[in-house]
Amino acid sequence: MSKDELVCVGAISGAYGVKGEVRIKSFCAVPDDIETYSPLTDETGKRSFSLAIVHSVKNGFVVRIAEVGTKEEADALKGVTLHAHRDQLPSLPDDEYYHADLVGLTVVDTGGTELGHVKSVQNHGAADLLEVALPESSATVLLPFTLDAVPTVDLATGRIVADPPEGLWP
Repeated sequence: MSKDELVCVGAISGAYGVKGEVRIKSFCAVPDDIETYSPLTDETGKRSFSLAIVHSVKNGFVVRIAEVGTKEEADALKGVTLHAHRDQLPSLPDDEYYHADLVGLTVVDTGGTELGHVKSVQNHGAADLLEVALPESSATVLLPFTLDAVPTVDLATGRIVADPPEGLWP
């Protein structure tokens, strides 16, 4: 199974209680949709997790994973990312993208000059930000993922055309 077939939909944040339940954070637009994509896999696609939401907690859910029966087993899963198969996920409108599809794309300015590559997609509450790794540098720039700053996303060619706000790029 190729990595492109999997999309990260959540992460295990630790054990909950002593019966093997875990806390998860959902990255889904409708957070409790994560249960409908079960069974989920780890990032390699080799480990499978059949999960059922027990109840919600701050910043996530408590879930029971069929394959986990003890607190020790639950503790060992802390930090594991949960992935769904792409064909399980809903189709998106033309102007929406899965974060996994944006990571790695080349970012160019409106004149075609390469600005870097998308390292990650972040959201600190207001809107998505593209973390762009600058060429031949360890530095990154956070580019607002808005229509003004990112007028074109072309998944077919693996490019994003950016018109960054004045003074954002070094």
